Amino acid sequence: MSTRKRSTRPSDVDAKAPAEEARERRKNVKSLAVLRAHEPAVQQLEELVFGDVQDDAEEDEEEEKEKALVQSDKETEERLRPPPIKRAAWVDEDDELEEEVDMRHRFRSDLMRGHTEATLSKKKLQQRMRDQFQKSMGGAPSWAVGSGRKSVKDDDEDGDEDEDDDLLKRTGNFVASSDSLSSGILGMKRCCHANAARPSSDRLTSVQFHPSAQVVLTAGLDCSLSLFQVDGKTNGKIQSVHLDRFPVHKARFSCHGDTVIATSTRNKIFYMYDMMEGRITPVQHVRGLQEPRVKEFCVSPAGDALLLTGTRGYLHMVTLKTKEVVSSMKLNGEVVGVAMNSDGSKVFANSEDGEVYVWDVRSSRCLCRFVDHGCVASTAIATSADGRYLACGSRAGVVNVYSQEACLKSANPTPLKAIMNLLTPATALTFNSSAEILAIASQHEDEAAKLVHIPSMSVFSNFPVAKRKFVYRVSCMDFSPHSGFFSLANNKGHAPLFRLLHYKGF
Repeated sequence: MSTRKRSTRPSDVDAKAPAEEARERRKNVKSLAVLRAHEPAVQQLEELVFGDVQDDAEEDEEEEKEKALVQSDKETEERLRPPPIKRAAWVDEDDELEEEVDMRHRFRSDLMRGHTEATLSKKKLQQRMRDQFQKSMGGAPSWAVGSGRKSVKDDDEDGDEDEDDDLLKRTGNFVASSDSLSSGILGMKRCCHANAARPSSDRLTSVQFHPSAQVVLTAGLDCSLSLFQVDGKTNGKIQSVHLDRFPVHKARFSCHGDTVIATSTRNKIFYMYDMMEGRITPVQHVRGLQEPRVKEFCVSPAGDALLLTGTRGYLHMVTLKTKEVVSSMKLNGEVVGVAMNSDGSKVFANSEDGEVYVWDVRSSRCLCRFVDHGCVASTAIATSADGRYLACGSRAGVVNVYSQEACLKSANPTPLKAIMNLLTPATALTFNSSAEILAIASQHEDEAAKLVHIPSMSVFSNFPVAKRKFVYRVSCMDFSPHSGFFSLANNKGHAPLFRLLHYKGF
């Protein structure tokens, strides 16, 4: 009987040969395992004829493991391999040119090694500067070495060292500025005079910053009102108004800043200057006002109203719309200072005999009164914008700082601090907008001005500077709305201007 042989391709035979050999080998191993238990001679014969079949199987397994390890190593290398560097889309040929640096400059002359080295390339100059630095430091410092030699135990320590290395490789201001003003030395810069574009020919009596615009007002005995744009450099003049035979004793912006009110020394009338229309209006008569002169006044923060200081202890509230007296208050003795709280609901006034009165504006009723601690004769008074502090000045130069809350609750309040840095009567007091600084001054002595740090109740040591006179005799002081600038009016007709560096705004 004839049998047909299936035709097979050589490639199929080659592919099936290893598989068939492996099956035959496993079959032989099983049969040998059965025989090995009964016939030891068979085992010896199998080893002589076929060799150690078990050893061959173990070698095959080891080869497969080695192949798997090699394959995993290749995959790891491919994964850790850095990405290929991309070619630049555009190359500037000028970048390849080496720029020569002039070595004869006074900053680089020490690096020259001979008179012939007039120029050096940037790379050589950098290397020479690096060598000089390392020579002076005794070698390259650890923070300048790029490859960090770190030995850490865990990931947390590794992260901490990385942060330290990054910190040492950068330069800059790592200490953030505090929001609160520090005591001791006040960071400030002296600027051009606020009225440098038009100095006064006589003593300045008033200086005030506009409540919303970057403008300052000055006025004095030369019968003029002047407005300047505050920039700290030139302070250009906006406008100047001359009032005929009217030496200005006091000038202030209205509550909204659209009008300037000015009073004189011996006149009953006062002027109102409308800045929008450029119109000057004299107020010759106020209905219900029986006073020989109008000199001192205070602008109410509540609206268009003035609190006029009269004689014999009277205070008169006058509306600017109808020009009439709406209410009056009376103190014992002459009024020497008046101030209002931030919302205009209360009036603080001190008399010449050292008493302080607190009035309610709506009811015209005296809420309380007390004697200024240790004061014989009062001279000035001021309140802070945040409603926390009250400052009272005396003829002896002592300025007592009180808590407004304590003044309203106690008939004999104790001052938070008695400031005794003035030797002559304290005639000018003013707080800044954040109630962190109190400016005190006396017009009876040159350079008699101080800035007080309210949180610590201590005086800044760097104002005024004792080397040269520039403050002279101060009659008025003011801070800008956000305390960025500070100015004062002196007897020389100037308004020195200072930039307070702690405050960022105007």
